[in-house]
Amino acid sequence: MICLKDVMMKILLVITLSVLISFPGFAQTYKWIDEKGGVHFTDDITKIPDKFRPNAEKIGGSEDNIETKIDKRSTPKKKDDYKDQLGRGEEYWRNRVEEWKKKLRTAQENMEQARMKYNELTEKFNESKSSAERNNLRRERDQVKQEMDLQKNRIEEAKITLEKKIPEEAEIYKAKQEWIQ
Repeated sequence: MICLKDVMMKILLVITLSVLISFPGFAQTYKWIDEKGGVHFTDDITKIPDKFRPNAEKIGGSEDNIETKIDKRSTPKKKDDYKDQLGRGEEYWRNRVEEWKKKLRTAQENMEQARMKYNELTEKFNESKSSAERNNLRRERDQVKQEMDLQKNRIEEAKITLEKKIPEEAEIYKAKQEWIQ
């Protein structure tokens, strides 16, 4: 005699296997590597951050299914992924140049303020009749002169860095020259 329970179990097994076989994407796995070199695996392509999707590697399943799961509008446009020999890209070099340009501007502004203060003190010194006041103005003017010398050195350092050091370093590490313009 055939047991109804056995028949039902066989039917349930056939249905379950049919469902699993009809979803080939069910067993797909994707491998991706983050910017720190960490390897990640997922079975859902949408869990991969957009910037890593173009380089995600599909493990198993058909290659066509990856296209259907990725919303092409959410994937970033491919930019230049070139890196220098130390793995630094365009953003690093542009930030470095901008940092030194900012230092140059700041030093030039400070120099101009010190120059105006020096000229103001010189006028007061020339107009003063008191020797005590002239001595105080001379000391104050000497301090401003030291500040001007300091700013002059900072300006020179920034110019040398922007015009020589950064371009030489970029050449050594094979960074693109347009990154430092």
